[in-house]
Amino acid sequence: MSVLRGLGRPSMRGLAAALEGGRVAPPFHRSQLQGNVPDEVVEEVLNELRELSADGMAPAHIAYMLRLLAEERAAAQAITDRVALVWSGTEVMVGRSRDTAVVVQELFREARESVLIASYALDTGSKAEALFGPLAKRMDAEPDLEVRLFVNVHRKHRDDTADAVLLREFADAFRLEIWPGKRLPEVFHDPRSLTTDGKKRACLHAKCIVIDEDRALITSANFTEAAHERNIEAGTVITDTILARALKAQFDTLVDHGALRKIPGL
Repeated sequence: MSVLRGLGRPSMRGLAAALEGGRVAPPFHRSQLQGNVPDEVVEEVLNELRELSADGMAPAHIAYMLRLLAEERAAAQAITDRVALVWSGTEVMVGRSRDTAVVVQELFREARESVLIASYALDTGSKAEALFGPLAKRMDAEPDLEVRLFVNVHRKHRDDTADAVLLREFADAFRLEIWPGKRLPEVFHDPRSLTTDGKKRACLHAKCIVIDEDRALITSANFTEAAHERNIEAGTVITDTILARALKAQFDTLVDHGALRKIPGL
């Protein structure tokens, strides 16, 4: 690999400026590079500059190449900064990982227009209050904030209760035991989870959050205290409009086509 590619962005830009200003010029000397590149690579950079010059590259051409490399490095870093590992279940946080519970509440605080939440399981009682309370308060205070939940409503084994009854029971439990605010979000489910035909039954197993069609958290963690605090769960939060809009569009399209349906009363 070229030693020039291994330079940091400040060194790339500093060396480019020196080449453009004539402070570094053929036949190239060690003293010209001091202060422009790290001491440990001066000899390697010196040799490469001499080789490039011998191949017909003028200082201006080398400077242009260095600036392109610096721009590419900056673009790559910007992409890296948009993606973060999100982790639950251990007190020892490794590398750049962030705590699931912290990230979720941060996303809720930053939401300005819309919040989409998908979860297979939901907590109730005081645990649900801790998880949903801050978002519920914001919904009550900000009428323009749209919140949609996509959840799994399941049928117990050998339970033949009518779908409408199970959905009404879930809606009652959601209002009394899950959602702590006055203004309710829209809540949707996959009707296949309620079929009595085991071969056709399916569940809504996705776990994700989309904020303002701009940021998305995709995770193995359900919306429960155990998943956010104790279980070993892994996910990633990504700041990317294209991905966030695509993920939201997946759910919206399923709603539009009736594959996911609004739970009556919610």
